[in-house]
Amino acid sequence: MTRARAAQLLNPDRRILVIGEMMLDEFIWGKVSRISPEAPVPVVEVQRQTFNAGGAANVARNLREFVEQVHLLSLAGTGQDAEILGGLLGARGVNLDGVIFDPTYTTIRKTRIVARNQQVVRVDREMRRGFTDPQRERVLAHFEALLPSLDAVVIEDYDKGLLDQALVDALVTGARTAGKIVTVDPKPSNPIHWHDVTCVTPNRGEAFAAAGRKLSDPVDPPSEDIALLEVGAALLGKWRCDHVLVTLSEQGMMLFDPGQAPHHIPTRAQEVVDVSGAGDTVLAVFTAALAGGASPVEAAELANHASGIVVAKAGTAVATRDEVLGSFTA
Repeated sequence: MTRARAAQLLNPDRRILVIGEMMLDEFIWGKVSRISPEAPVPVVEVQRQTFNAGGAANVARNLREFVEQVHLLSLAGTGQDAEILGGLLGARGVNLDGVIFDPTYTTIRKTRIVARNQQVVRVDREMRRGFTDPQRERVLAHFEALLPSLDAVVIEDYDKGLLDQALVDALVTGARTAGKIVTVDPKPSNPIHWHDVTCVTPNRGEAFAAAGRKLSDPVDPPSEDIALLEVGAALLGKWRCDHVLVTLSEQGMMLFDPGQAPHHIPTRAQEVVDVSGAGDTVLAVFTAALAGGASPVEAAELANHASGIVVAKAGTAVATRDEVLGSFTA
């Protein structure tokens, strides 16, 4: 792909809706110089603290680098964490009209303590709960009002209770009936049937779990990984979707289409510093490219370029449009 073609496909004049659990990612950065006298654990001397958007909020933040209008439909609390997260997204221009701020809900926060770029521990604060019945009605009404103007819908499932089969069916049926692109990042622990969506984007472990297969060691090249090929074919049948895009970490990604040979896209990553949120970047750029008129193979190639950029950055990072275009040599 040429840089000119990439620029054409990453057309910012698009409107995309993200649905799923929004999270606040907190990073506590420090150094370790001794072991605690109280227990055999490292003592981290804190040097700084940073916050990033996580979960569905990170998908929205990534999308905002490539498209002009991004809407988020989610659930958050009303305390300091929600204020920080709302501020991060608002500063990026993400529309939060579809977010319900509920004082009885606890905003999901993941705290990662990092010493010398090595994650020491992660602490999760979360409430597993979905929308109440009145909130669900409000959410679906907001979705129906937005739908005519949307180019694509992204569903990000972290299995924290927000998404269930009835809600997903209403969203997918509405979007596909309206002729919209629907992409999904699944969580196999949440047994939702992703029928009739455009593309589902699991990582290798998630793909094997969703297919009910025992995870095997990767084979190089992936085009000769028989277990992976069988899993991809099984998921196309199980989910009845148009495409399955399996991310393979250092092996890149594999695109499965019905009736076609699987297509392997080798990794672009030159250096891996932090993989936090890399899957969110893949989902965002793949969807933005499809909305811009890319073929699935072209969209996967663009997503692969973006992923290679993001994993070279510390923390829950994003790739910018200029960075992705700059990664093409001609």
